[in-house]
Amino acid sequence: MIALTCPGQGAQTPGFLAPWLELGSFRQEIEKFSAILEMDLIHFGTEADAETIKDTKIAQPLIVAASMASHAVLVEALNDDSLFAGVAGHSVGEIAAANIAGVLDTEAALKFVKARGEQMAQAATLESSSMAAVVGGEQEIVLDHLSNTGLFAANYNGKGQIVAAGSSTKIQELIDSPPPGTRVVGLAVAGAFHTSFMETAKVALSSLASSIRTENPKLLIWSNSDGARVDSGDKFLELLINQVSNPVRWDLNMESMVSDGVSAVIELLPGGTLSGIAKRAMPGVATLALKSPEDLEKAIAFVREQV
Repeated sequence: MIALTCPGQGAQTPGFLAPWLELGSFRQEIEKFSAILEMDLIHFGTEADAETIKDTKIAQPLIVAASMASHAVLVEALNDDSLFAGVAGHSVGEIAAANIAGVLDTEAALKFVKARGEQMAQAATLESSSMAAVVGGEQEIVLDHLSNTGLFAANYNGKGQIVAAGSSTKIQELIDSPPPGTRVVGLAVAGAFHTSFMETAKVALSSLASSIRTENPKLLIWSNSDGARVDSGDKFLELLINQVSNPVRWDLNMESMVSDGVSAVIELLPGGTLSGIAKRAMPGVATLALKSPEDLEKAIAFVREQV
């Protein structure tokens, strides 16, 4: 069984869209998405600097649009949209996953991610906050250290990686004095996402939900909430909203995908991060990341090997 994964914020780098835009079909998708979002995705994906695309109200739509467009060109290259059995997204990547699974149509997915980015950016202005990856160490020791420091575990990424979030001052203290047996790397994000710092964004998105139409998923789809598979479109939207201020349990996502029989994973654009995690946490599962257009040919061969 082949599944797709959709990366979250932090996977993007300046100019990452440039080589993809040489593909006519990819450019058409991005131009269409730009019109819906009323954002110049081509500018942000080719010319904007790292500081600009770190802004979550830009980063979130940019990443989701890139994942959705790369899915479209991948399906076109394969000439078959039935080869993938499931999809999962990390953090904001869940919105792209919802679109791919048929839970949200294109317009709903893009309008939701735009609102999510704007509301989370607004929430981040209320107090200076940030995030950092804690790599290595024993999980319980790391969690105790974060709790004692006044920080939150925002992402559980499996196999010795937890992303901490909280006030900028406390994140810097964590970087300066990491837990035993770990190293701490500050992340290029502009807020303490997936924590109570984002509660105002969650409230705002809840009010938007009544105007969003959902369908039940046509593919298997797993939630960041607890890793479980979700069969209801309305439920998945509810979980998307709750996830804004709650931890991302990507560790449980991966466990569920393996339990449900996933044997291979293709990570959509901007690929690399989730595939690296999967290699450590999903032994025996084949992985491939879409990083450049050349990877489309690799993906065709990869899929043929799996089916």
